[in-house]
Amino acid sequence: MNSDEFYRIKRLPPYVFEQVNKLKAAQRARGADIIDLGMGNPDLPTPEHINAKLIETVGKPRTNRYSASRGIPGLRRAQAAYYERRFGVRLDPDTQIVATLGSKEGFANMAQAITAPGDVVLAPNPTYPIHAFGFLIAGGTIRQVPAEPGDAFFAALHRALNHSVPRPLAVVLNYPSNPTAYVAGLDFYREVVKFARRHDLIVLSDLAYAEIYFTGTPPPSILQVEGAMDVAVEFTSLSKTYSMPGWRMGFAVGNERLISALARVKSYLDYGAFTPIQVAATAALNGPQDCVEEARAIYRSRRDVLVESFGKAGWEIPAPPATMFAWAPLPEAFRGMGSLAFAELLQQEAEVAVSPGVGFGEEGEGFVRIALVENEQRIRQAARNLRRFLEKHGGKGHKS
Repeated sequence: MNSDEFYRIKRLPPYVFEQVNKLKAAQRARGADIIDLGMGNPDLPTPEHINAKLIETVGKPRTNRYSASRGIPGLRRAQAAYYERRFGVRLDPDTQIVATLGSKEGFANMAQAITAPGDVVLAPNPTYPIHAFGFLIAGGTIRQVPAEPGDAFFAALHRALNHSVPRPLAVVLNYPSNPTAYVAGLDFYREVVKFARRHDLIVLSDLAYAEIYFTGTPPPSILQVEGAMDVAVEFTSLSKTYSMPGWRMGFAVGNERLISALARVKSYLDYGAFTPIQVAATAALNGPQDCVEEARAIYRSRRDVLVESFGKAGWEIPAPPATMFAWAPLPEAFRGMGSLAFAELLQQEAEVAVSPGVGFGEEGEGFVRIALVENEQRIRQAARNLRRFLEKHGGKGHKS
């Protein structure tokens, strides 16, 4: 039997990034030095005090046993303390917080917990794939809304309310946004909460990039808005904040009924992260935060080098205000070929890997996502490769 015959597999389109990854693997097998700005996989080392706590805890008796699916109490208390000092939001660690295996798992299992076959969920386009596909796997139906916060977003909410059968169950938000780097303020969140409360709509907010920002104003939490706790759950992650992507540590916080539903589903599926990882994650949240500021400064510097060096090479890229990504329109000479074909050509000829925008939804066509996951020297090398690539194809490349 072909795997494509299974019900849930049939609901998933071909994974666009797989094509680029196969090409990348084949090139590297031939000895190519690919400068990988594709996957958002942080390259910075995990801060040493977090590693030390993991090592210390591994050596203790009993920490190799099953852990707690909801998260150990100390970790949930640490997340509550983070929300209070960062956002001024008070959370009950016992009823309003669940530790997840990264925010991606949290989203997927929340979808399993709340979605009935045919339920309509509003998801931004373009967006991080799990925001839509988590609900598709659970049997739901996706209706798209614009990724950019603004009037068009609210117009789409009203259209969805008036024309969806059944009425929408939930809306997904993601600010700072992956892949577009859009940011949202409290005024926007207030309008969303007002709409959601009026129309009995669940709000699921992905705040994974809360600490990777380059402006003077830190991104807010939707839970800062009065009444948000009645309708909203927010997902955060330690992956980018503390350079812990492989540790798979995140959180869902907010509305007690929704958190309870998520916790119940998780209790059937996992025993939580390895206890030493949870203890080390507690140390990350409770410990010194200068490492977060240092990582933010590194990403800001890489962003500036990328925008400057790629611009001099002939590819103007808007400077993202947040996240570890730049959302770049295709160079003018390549706009007719599509983002996937462009990404493959760039990788083959310039040995620079980027993510095709169409992989984040049809509205991402015409763009690529560039991740700030190589050091400044490598980014400048990518710019030199890019200049030669553009010159070969009649672009605007010139010497940096």
